[in-house]
Amino acid sequence: MDPFKIEDCAQITSAAVHRLHRGHLWIYAGELEREPSGPAPAIVQVTDSAANLLGYAFYSRNSQIRLRFFSREPELPTPDHFRRRIRNSIARRKVLERQRSAGRLVFGEGDLLPSIIVDRYGDYLVLQTLSSGSEAIKNHLVEILRDLLWPAGILERNDVKARRLEGLEEIQGILWGSVPEEVEISENGTRFLVNLRRGQKTGFFLDQSQNRAAAAKYAFGRALDCFCNTGAFALQFAPHCESVLAVDISSECLQLAIRNRDLNGLDNVDFVAGNVFDILREMESGGQAFDTICLDPPAFAKNRRSRAAARSGYKEINLRALKLLRPEGILITSSCSYHLHESEFFDLLIEAARDSHRMIQVIQRRGQADDHPVLAGMPETQYLKCFFLRAF
Repeated sequence: MDPFKIEDCAQITSAAVHRLHRGHLWIYAGELEREPSGPAPAIVQVTDSAANLLGYAFYSRNSQIRLRFFSREPELPTPDHFRRRIRNSIARRKVLERQRSAGRLVFGEGDLLPSIIVDRYGDYLVLQTLSSGSEAIKNHLVEILRDLLWPAGILERNDVKARRLEGLEEIQGILWGSVPEEVEISENGTRFLVNLRRGQKTGFFLDQSQNRAAAAKYAFGRALDCFCNTGAFALQFAPHCESVLAVDISSECLQLAIRNRDLNGLDNVDFVAGNVFDILREMESGGQAFDTICLDPPAFAKNRRSRAAARSGYKEINLRALKLLRPEGILITSSCSYHLHESEFFDLLIEAARDSHRMIQVIQRRGQADDHPVLAGMPETQYLKCFFLRAF
């Protein structure tokens, strides 16, 4: 079936129209007055209740997010529409390529290419198609990326749980060319080995790249990096610190972190495997102290129902970290939980400071890297919160 053959339409409620006009790209199941009844198309024309054309969207019958708008133009979408959109998205990143050899080229809704992710790691690309609509045009996307960039290979990392909500299988494999299991990248002058098949997300936490560069300027003395994964913060702290101790629960991640340390010829970084919550408690009991602490945990709030538990977890690790910081110490603390808003995260940091009998000074408020742009009107595209704090 040709995904660009538009034969059906969806009609949405006035409330959905209002949100669309404010810049939001998603329409939910309860907001459709009419939807396709036959075989599910990949792309549908979308109208309001008066049959006025609103644009075109990916259609997902199995998802609560029924429609993902990608065009509000009257012309029928074609592969050339996506070619232009992807070419423009790549061009916007040119200024960011000077400091690193890896980065995000397409950030889904943030680039008006909903449910499509493209990351570059040197000569290789990693593609994610996270909805049934974008999955249907995957072959076209591969052709576009090949023609625009001529990578050595394109890897599909569609082994994510979000695809289950679309009725899609979790898969991984090479879509074009050849892709090694590991590639070497450079970020802010530090070298990293990245496992493209087994690494987190598409291989590396690209969204923290600019935060790592900025945080390294403040790092000093004895540093502690919690939830270190493969050592991205720790290794960029190392040239500025006397010593760095990095902690993660995954022994597999730490094995690669050690190799990354050795790749950079660093001799002041040590790694410990274990549960960060437990280790922070043990360090406090043992009277340890640090000048710089980094907290970069995974998302504790996966959905709205888990917000209360997530808030408790974030508060505890920040409370423990503040107790371990020496006076004038620096805390770099992050949350990638979209469901925990920045104001809520900041409030719990204030509570943690109060309960640890510390005062904190805000040095910087930061978010995700520039290659993960936020779409105005769509708060879902703004998820990473990062604070640089000084403790008194």
